[in-house]
Amino acid sequence: MASSFYETDKALSEYLLFHYGLTKELVPPILREIGALDFPVRCVNECLDQSRIPPNARALDLGCAVGRATFELARLCKNVIGIDFSQSFITASEYLKAHGSIPFECVEEGELTLKYRASVPPDIDRTRVIFETGDAQALRSDLGPFDVVLMANLIDRLRDPRKCLNRLPHLLKCGGQLILISPYTWMVEYTPYENWLGGFTRAGGPVRTLETIKEILAPDFDLANLKDLPFVIREHARKFQFSIAQASVWLRK
Repeated sequence: MASSFYETDKALSEYLLFHYGLTKELVPPILREIGALDFPVRCVNECLDQSRIPPNARALDLGCAVGRATFELARLCKNVIGIDFSQSFITASEYLKAHGSIPFECVEEGELTLKYRASVPPDIDRTRVIFETGDAQALRSDLGPFDVVLMANLIDRLRDPRKCLNRLPHLLKCGGQLILISPYTWMVEYTPYENWLGGFTRAGGPVRTLETIKEILAPDFDLANLKDLPFVIREHARKFQFSIAQASVWLRK
């Protein structure tokens, strides 16, 4: 996985703001109206079927970035592991676990910045969470099994996404929930073209990512739900990345 951008101060600042600090005061009204804020929280609250979570559940947030969804999962699960390839992101996540908040600066314009503080909601039990660096395509063998696996905005940033998807049946218990969320932004900088799961034509017809995911997961999972999740990443006061991710929820057979 290409990781150099995700080790920069710029990326860390953008993702801390994305996960913890992107309030309505920092985005144009149109982005507030379409519900693009609080993306990591919505990944959990809008996609996870809480009635299916057993007592003492274990959860995995794979590609956790700076950890907001990991902490949100701790509201529902007794033990949660957040894994990301970026050491910078994991260092920030571990600081948040230890201290509850972390100061950072976000860009306003050019070299002008604003001071902010990312904070974990105080009602979350941070002791339920652990973070570690890891490669989603080469996870340690003793990691699972889990009752919940969340992969948000990860699949199109992997060099070999099929290899990651093939590991998922071994990570989830029977009846466990798998949540895959992605805008399917395939780029050769992250994923060689031959490894794309969709976004191209073959035999005269379009190949779409969801259909390929269905083919890979069908032997071990049932598709339970599909929905769109808009989100916005703030680069500076007048520049925002707006995306609409597709969330697919799967149940392990």
